[in-house]
Amino acid sequence: MAGRVGIEPSYLSKIERGEQPPPSEETIGKLADDLGEDRDVLLGMAGKVGGDLRQVIIKRPQLFAELLRQLKDMPDHAVLRVVREVRDGKW
Repeated sequence: MAGRVGIEPSYLSKIERGEQPPPSEETIGKLADDLGEDRDVLLGMAGKVGGDLRQVIIKRPQLFAELLRQLKDMPDHAVLRVVREVRDGKW
């Protein structure tokens, strides 16, 4: 896998063992693609947020901070309902 994503096997091993901090967003994206996993999930597991999401938040930090604080304790089904409403344009 390390060869397929362009990193040294020893580096990947150290990441897996927690001896190295999480890799860059680019490397995490390659790992996610190779594993068939969602990039955002792997980024979240690494304590990171994708650059595209970071830019969205930076444009309206106060609004997104409030939104995330409100969503943090909601059950998954309620968050999914909000996502569907936004995606479908049902205001």
